[in-house]
Amino acid sequence: MVLAAEPDTMQPSAAIAKQLAKSAVMVRRCFLLLHKRGLIEQRKGPNGGAKLKLTAKQIGLGDIYSASEGEWLAHDEPAIAGLLKRVREDGVQAMNETTLAQVLKRIRKNTPVAKAGGDAALHRKATA
Repeated sequence: MVLAAEPDTMQPSAAIAKQLAKSAVMVRRCFLLLHKRGLIEQRKGPNGGAKLKLTAKQIGLGDIYSASEGEWLAHDEPAIAGLLKRVREDGVQAMNETTLAQVLKRIRKNTPVAKAGGDAALHRKATA
């Protein structure tokens, strides 16, 4: 949500980690997964960080899930493997019915201060 809230700004992993009260290493690992799937672009150095490569309207929740889920829905038995593959595909398709932009809009709409017109609190909520 941090990257979607400020799509034109390179967001350093340390700054995002601080906002989320998480480890910068964990944020960088997430960046790596999202980068491998082509969802974000990254830049190293003092002005580096990450930003969305696509618009938030082009990224579905299933895209984010697929980038981070690994192979937990895998099985060696062919009959079960086919079923699990179909379940995964159906789940990702259902998640992709909601975009990152839609989620951000819902967060902004449901933020009490945003309803009153407070941009600073809106930004804090969108980055949470």
